[in-house]
Amino acid sequence: MAAPCDLRFDCGRVCLDLAATADGAPAERLTGPDQLRTWLTGAGLVPHGTPLDGVDIGWLGRFRTLRELLVRVVHDELRGGADGADLALLNSAAAAGQPPAPSAVRAADGTLARALTGPPECAGLLAAVARDAIGLLTDEVARGQLRQCEGESCTLVYLDTSRGRRRRWCSSEVCGNRERVARHRRRTMVRREESAGTAADPVTGPVTAAEKFSAGR
Repeated sequence: MAAPCDLRFDCGRVCLDLAATADGAPAERLTGPDQLRTWLTGAGLVPHGTPLDGVDIGWLGRFRTLRELLVRVVHDELRGGADGADLALLNSAAAAGQPPAPSAVRAADGTLARALTGPPECAGLLAAVARDAIGLLTDEVARGQLRQCEGESCTLVYLDTSRGRRRRWCSSEVCGNRERVARHRRRTMVRREESAGTAADPVTGPVTAAEKFSAGR
């Protein structure tokens, strides 16, 4: 899913989408309060149109701190197990606030829309993300779908819900496209070498077409 500020919401879980705001390139996507407001709405933590005037540098720092914790915990769990101290921090974040309760309200066109009864608090939104991470890591099925992107230098983690569990990249348009471009370049280089008449000799190394002609005379 495309989003402003290079934000992405295609990792499969809110906690993984927050981790994705730092991993990969560019390295930092939450560059200020405006980007955090966009992320909060895009991730579905608050309904579209929710006033977020309270989001400031303090909020930004707290979300970045939780993000760093999530990156450590998720990657360590993939490698065998997260540190006990990090799990304690995650549990503390989950219990530190109450996620905002949504209400169903009648929109101008008569449809029902989701809304918040009051302005969301930072601790409550952080708790929502932390609880999502705990739910993910303690769900055997969802946990088994965790994959790290195979793209070169990409460390993003996503849920592989594809048929046959064959998804290799965090994004076919990003890392997948980079891999296809690199593969095309390698094939082009091989074709150029072949057209130049270069052959590999296991003993003497490359042998040109002219050398092979001279050897045959």
